[in-house]
Amino acid sequence: MSRANMDKNPDEVAAMFDGVAKRYDLINDLLSLGRTKAWRKATTKIIAPRPGMKILDLAAGTGSSSEPLAAAGADVIPADFSEGMLAAGRKARPHLAFTKADALNLPFAEGEFDTATISFGLRNTQNTEKALAQMLRVVKPGGHLIVAEFSSPTWRPFRTIYTNYLMRALPWVARKTSSNPDAYIYLAESIRAWPDQRALAAQIEAAGWVEISWKNLTGGVVAVHKARKP
Repeated sequence: MSRANMDKNPDEVAAMFDGVAKRYDLINDLLSLGRTKAWRKATTKIIAPRPGMKILDLAAGTGSSSEPLAAAGADVIPADFSEGMLAAGRKARPHLAFTKADALNLPFAEGEFDTATISFGLRNTQNTEKALAQMLRVVKPGGHLIVAEFSSPTWRPFRTIYTNYLMRALPWVARKTSSNPDAYIYLAESIRAWPDQRALAAQIEAAGWVEISWKNLTGGVVAVHKARKP
């Protein structure tokens, strides 16, 4: 199996995720030291799903982020461009309406959703601005964007420890546990290269969203950005 390069060629990224789909959730829980469930719960709280609400969950993978949205009564569409992830999701959660979708060219109508959310997938798109613009297009006026993504720890000593973990410990653990450890080396590199909270907020604003705010989780290891469509 291959790893994606930092130019984030869509075919390479999709193939990489195809290769790790079967154990992706398990390995993520291990590498995050068990924090993924807490991050998902916090993100769900910010989304505030309710019956009748239509939500696009982009880069949904196996549907672990979509499940609590559906459980709250929302009409959720888990979307991903990795066939391997979609297959694993349909097997694990057959009650969810998994849909193949490219974040840069979404196959949905303008203003179709109340909320668009993407968890740990925006940094894997080849064009962040285009992905944000596509989500803006498919959300109703007054609707929301929720982006959960790895970010920059706010306390400098912790930030140094975290960066060392990403580039040293994470690849070592991945080699011991994953069938494609090179994929996790790419993921570590993509996290380190990702903009911090304020810089991502500026990108979201440039794409046309307003009222941008964010909430730091685990000291800023993850940030959940929220914005509204005018």
